[in-house]
Amino acid sequence: MQWTKQNEQTVYANRWFNVNLADVELPDGRHLDHFLIRLRPVAVATVVNEANEVLLLWRHRFITDSWGWELAAGVVEDGEDIAVAAARELEEETGWRPGPLQHLMSVEPSNGLTDARHHIYWADEGEYVGHPVDDFESDRREWVPLKLVPDMVARGEVPAANMAAALLFLHHLRLGQDTMP
Repeated sequence: MQWTKQNEQTVYANRWFNVNLADVELPDGRHLDHFLIRLRPVAVATVVNEANEVLLLWRHRFITDSWGWELAAGVVEDGEDIAVAAARELEEETGWRPGPLQHLMSVEPSNGLTDARHHIYWADEGEYVGHPVDDFESDRREWVPLKLVPDMVARGEVPAANMAAALLFLHHLRLGQDTMP
């Protein structure tokens, strides 16, 4: 069953997102109004070191009033290469400059409501260049053993689905084992 968008108009816009209202036609001919949020692409990055530890941020999200482990992330600026944005965000939020980035995955975290695409990268080396410029974005930054990731996800310590998926994939790539129950 494919829904068909007949038209779409912006209800609200700022530099971060647009809230739009679409007239959608269902396969049976009925119409419904559907709100959607148009977002800029998001670039995400981390480093996994030789000890198979992943660089994570412990941060609070006021919207859900929850704490959790995340990867460095931010919006891609107009005209900016996505991998360059991922490296920039990692350095700004952690103080670590990644080595050559490898694309891990791209996901749509909420495709029933938004067109957001999160592009996740990782490097197997990095260089500490100093205290993070954006240290206000997290309470702390830590190297966490990848072997702990499945249990952290299971306990809800990685609440963002895109971050959980990326960390579980890195766990699988680097450690080559499935330890989820």
